[in-house]
Amino acid sequence: MDILIKAAQVVLALSILIIVHEFGHFLFARLFRIRVEKFYLFFNPGFSLFKYKPKNSDTEYGLGWLPFGGYCKVSGMIDESMDKEAMKKEPQPWEYRSKPAWQRFFVMFGGVLFNLIFAIILYSALLFTHGEQYMLAKDATYGFECSDLAQEVGFRNGDIILEYGNKPVGKINELEIDLIYSRPESITVLRQGETVTFPFDEQFIPSLIKERKFLFQPRIPFVVTEVPDSSANYLAGMKPGDHLLSINDIPIVTVQEAQTVLQQYAGDSISTLFDRNGDTIAISLYVNPQGFLNVVFDIDLAHFFSITKKEYSIFSAFPAGAKKAYQTVSNYIKDLRLVFSPKTEAYKSVGSFIAIGNIFPSSWDWGIFWSISAFLSIMLAVLNLLPIPALDGGHILFVLFEMVTGRKPGDKFLEYAQVVGMIFLFAIMILAFGNDIFRLFK
Repeated sequence: MDILIKAAQVVLALSILIIVHEFGHFLFARLFRIRVEKFYLFFNPGFSLFKYKPKNSDTEYGLGWLPFGGYCKVSGMIDESMDKEAMKKEPQPWEYRSKPAWQRFFVMFGGVLFNLIFAIILYSALLFTHGEQYMLAKDATYGFECSDLAQEVGFRNGDIILEYGNKPVGKINELEIDLIYSRPESITVLRQGETVTFPFDEQFIPSLIKERKFLFQPRIPFVVTEVPDSSANYLAGMKPGDHLLSINDIPIVTVQEAQTVLQQYAGDSISTLFDRNGDTIAISLYVNPQGFLNVVFDIDLAHFFSITKKEYSIFSAFPAGAKKAYQTVSNYIKDLRLVFSPKTEAYKSVGSFIAIGNIFPSSWDWGIFWSISAFLSIMLAVLNLLPIPALDGGHILFVLFEMVTGRKPGDKFLEYAQVVGMIFLFAIMILAFGNDIFRLFK
């Protein structure tokens, strides 16, 4: 059932984004009186699941059976349809190739533009509806629990991360990705009350890319919220709100410290001290063979730390949404730079529809759905701007070349470039599907 929910979200999100993208091409083509022969969601080699051509219209609208995108077939343009016969005829006034370069530029840029506008609208609506809340790294007063890889880099459990290079760090959910993007020469942390600076070695970048979601976790106090009746410690005397102070006379401050110590006493009884409304309570507890107390502890960061909250009016939400879209574009371009840099091995993280499906939750949440859709809209826009023939960016590059030099590339050159571009795109698709399949069986 989880797979079906994720699949439904992927299909719906991509369908919406494809329609938005292709409508951008369609709108500018019609604005400049260029005929659009077909407007399709999904591809339709051989046959269509649905097609409709309104009376007195030049455009056939349809739904293809191959769910790998969609297309807007513009008359007189060399595209993925490779309609060479049409290109052999004399150019007609309503064709793309008969229009001035600046108009052709906007026809090709329209898809990217609409995806960017759509992302801004989604981000703005989400900020207006839900606002924004986040925790700053400097507010993690108990420091961070660092993964083994983070400790290899130079971090230590309990560090409060202050700076990457000379730039102060920001939100805790951006610590990992900012480290990869910035590749600082040094890192500054607050360690046991002292400021410590250590060098950063870029050789860790490939490993950090693989593990970037699990490098740092904020440390939190061990505060009991519930003792299930199935727990061996149900009648031990713990109450909601009890704050763990020590285990067998070992001082304990955070949940992470408690988990480390409890592993040493798996299957044994322990003596503990809890703070209960200012009173110190001694309680004897049993640690199960897996090293747990079988109690529920408080994981709500807002109960322990300062959480920054922002609300947006309908007027302030739009510029904030535009700023968020700009930051997302900037970050995604940095991602692509990593992918095209072999030494980072980021190409191994390239994924297809399977990888996209995994970023959606297994339960339907419209807020999360639209947030991910906004990101995917930006991803689609940026990828289409790559100067690769067969993508919008390739067509835009040729039009810009014409606008600068006054020389229009020949149709034969454009046909060959389209073929090369499609081969390149197929290679990327094979890499993406190969990576996904490898991860499934790893």
